Amino acid sequence: MTDTDRRGGARAVTDTDRIRITPVAERPALLPRLYEFADTWPAFIPHDPVADALLGRVAADFPEYCVVATDGDRVVARGLSVPFDAGRDGREEMPDRGWDRVLGWSFHDRRDARPPTAASALEITVDTEYLGRGLSYRMLEALRNAVGRQGHDALLAPVRPTAKHLAPRVPMADYVRRRRADGLPADPWLRVHVKAGGTIEKIAPASMTVSGSLAQWRRWTGLPFDHDGAVEVPGALVPVHCDTTQDHAVYVEPNVWVRHRVHPQP
Repeated sequence: MTDTDRRGGARAVTDTDRIRITPVAERPALLPRLYEFADTWPAFIPHDPVADALLGRVAADFPEYCVVATDGDRVVARGLSVPFDAGRDGREEMPDRGWDRVLGWSFHDRRDARPPTAASALEITVDTEYLGRGLSYRMLEALRNAVGRQGHDALLAPVRPTAKHLAPRVPMADYVRRRRADGLPADPWLRVHVKAGGTIEKIAPASMTVSGSLAQWRRWTGLPFDHDGAVEVPGALVPVHCDTTQDHAVYVEPNVWVRHRVHPQP
């Protein structure tokens, strides 16, 4: 297929040209379908108690801060962000508890009718069949535009580096310093953010926490969890701490705070 560009010439129509990205607020009928596609999240991640309690409500409660991508009738990606009051009660704009903290704050502030002063991305998730097509760049741009329309001048993001799980024992601060020959981050997802204009600000050392019994971790991972100490788990950015005497294991995930400047829109 071909289409006509602004200069009147012909250009090839790619798969991504057919994909439509809009704020969820403009397409509320898609709310029940935001989680219907396959993704690559590790099985243990949804067991973060903050995520379990609140993440499923984000798109419904903050639809103007969330975006959805469709290819025809098919939902192929979602992008979630939340507003919060960064200046309330001595809060930090980019807290050490990262993802968990801003998600909790957003719902506390909504309950208390606190005007937001900041916005944080939570996730961009792409259907596994649509990976590698540049859709993540477009979803990131759409989230930036969404928060700009709400009057914010920045989109913060507690980024989960996608290749960090290949080096679980490397401290996140050291991992972030890894660069390619062109100076861009070695990590693919951090590289997307930097190429899109984001700046790496700091580490969120305890951005998410998942704890459970050893039986639960065995179900989530298929690993035996039969010895004390650090256990490397596929998909985990750092080792999981296992305590056989107390019959539990705890995963504390670090993320990387990235700031994107955006232009507030009327």
